[in-house]
Amino acid sequence: MSKPTILIVDDDKSLQEFLELFLAKEGYQVAVAGDGEEALSYLSKNQADLVLADIRMPRLDGISFLKALREKAFEIPVIMITAYASLDTAVIAKQEGAFDYVPKPFKLDQLRDLIKRALAKERVSLEATNSETSFMGIIGQSPAMKRVFGLLPRIANAPSNVLITGESGTGKELIARAIHKLSPRRDRPFVVVNCGGIPPNLLESELFGYKAGAFTGASRDKEGLFVKAHKGTIFLDEIGELPLDMQVKLLRVVQEKAVMPLGSTKEVKIDVRIISATNRNLEKEVLEGNFREDLFYRLNVISLELPPLRERKEDIPLLVDYFLKKYAQKMGKKIEGISEFALKALMEYDFPGNVRELENIIERSVALESGPLILPENLILSRKKKGTQDNKGLKIELPEEGLDLEDLLAQIEVSLLKQALSRTGGNKTEAAKLLGLNFRSFRYRLAKYGLS
Repeated sequence: MSKPTILIVDDDKSLQEFLELFLAKEGYQVAVAGDGEEALSYLSKNQADLVLADIRMPRLDGISFLKALREKAFEIPVIMITAYASLDTAVIAKQEGAFDYVPKPFKLDQLRDLIKRALAKERVSLEATNSETSFMGIIGQSPAMKRVFGLLPRIANAPSNVLITGESGTGKELIARAIHKLSPRRDRPFVVVNCGGIPPNLLESELFGYKAGAFTGASRDKEGLFVKAHKGTIFLDEIGELPLDMQVKLLRVVQEKAVMPLGSTKEVKIDVRIISATNRNLEKEVLEGNFREDLFYRLNVISLELPPLRERKEDIPLLVDYFLKKYAQKMGKKIEGISEFALKALMEYDFPGNVRELENIIERSVALESGPLILPENLILSRKKKGTQDNKGLKIELPEEGLDLEDLLAQIEVSLLKQALSRTGGNKTEAAKLLGLNFRSFRYRLAKYGLS
């Protein structure tokens, strides 16, 4: 096996030289960067097995560097070194994914041991990536998840754009990261964009960047997220939330493989693979005029649907065990497992929030539990989600001779549309709100039944 490579990230030249000599003597290959930005540039082109990084640095400090590593999906253990030792900084560093934290002055034996443990943990993590109950760190052994795992290598090796669909909380970002890590672009950036989390007036500048003077406050050039993802992968989460005007601009980027920063007259060529995700039915959104058909087909070259947790209940015990160990360790609690009755309650629950909801339930239960087992009384399960309706209120008997389901549903829809309009005095905006629809969707339904 080749020697592990350790990247030193520090603006202190004397400490750089000292660590370089020490690590070379210990048998490691060594690379050096003066700050976080230089380190990210190095990692975009080279491999490293471990990073030793200072917290106080110019341009990009240690904490920001950790965040950038996570955003770009660089799975590298990081040991933070700083003269500004404080518990708060240590906690922040841990939260952002640091392996550990060493205050200056440090003992060489302590640093040597930390490095060995970090590298050993990384090896174990890599060996466990493809176990019988997980794939690329995604847990599951159900037929539904095994099917997904079987598709991932093939999807990863294709250059085409991917659309991942599934309910909220099913792990769409985890799947996107796995596709990136398995792809030929694995050593390049992985950039995450939450299309529903960026204000519409900032979306264009965030995605495509801008030139100095493009608008008030633009004092310098800013690189857009598409350019940052050059040669790598961009993950457009909640793509169904993208406004129509931005859909037009994104379509041009997909077609031309170039972006136009705000305030610029020159296009910037990009080489980016696009993975999109949505919990919406985009085909339905296309029919209702909320999503461009041409963009849909550009993004949906390869489609992958993730199953909800209620359709893969055999994975629940595995996930419970994983989250129990994770949060027991994080909170310093000695919890050995979950009681039979508590697990039964989880197996009978439908998990409208999917894996994300299960994780929240277990985290909360670990926090509340004082004994060695998670007990049923410490499980807080939501029996009714906001916006849902109790099924007991609607009973329709199927006639012996059968019925025309499409016709019945159309009659129900027309009736509710008319009731909503009547109740609001013909105010379509308010009527749409009564039915939980956006205005475009409401208007589409009115036109569909000749009610507009």
